Amino acid sequence: MSQKLLMLIAVVVVLGGVSIYFNLERFGQDRIQIHHRSRPARAEDGRSTIEPIFFVFDRSLKLSSLQVVPVRQIETNKYPQPIWHLVSDSNSIPTLDFMYGVPIAGMRPAVQGATPDPLEPGVKYRLLVKAGELKLSHDFEPLLRTR
Repeated sequence: MSQKLLMLIAVVVVLGGVSIYFNLERFGQDRIQIHHRSRPARAEDGRSTIEPIFFVFDRSLKLSSLQVVPVRQIETNKYPQPIWHLVSDSNSIPTLDFMYGVPIAGMRPAVQGATPDPLEPGVKYRLLVKAGELKLSHDFEPLLRTR
């Protein structure tokens, strides 16, 4: 082999390595999106001051842990206390969406008998989700009830 051919092979290998390095995220797992939406509550449900909040994933997930924590607590406390905390002891049922405060099939409160605290309008919260090795988070702010 000539020195010119070896140099050409070396350049191709280096360019291939650089291309793989810059496009490495394409070879990893897809990002999972979490969205939330508020829907007006029924007229007979006058207990809450906020609109019910629904969370939606872009694909079904087997959740192993779910927490809702006020963002201000995360900013000021090393170990913030969740206002809603669910865990799964074994395989949970794949979940595509859920509503705040409503039990999720295959999950139970982390503390026996605990119930979710009510959300306050105008306060930022963070949803923290674990699904196996995946860790996801989503910030949201409840809307004041209009009716």
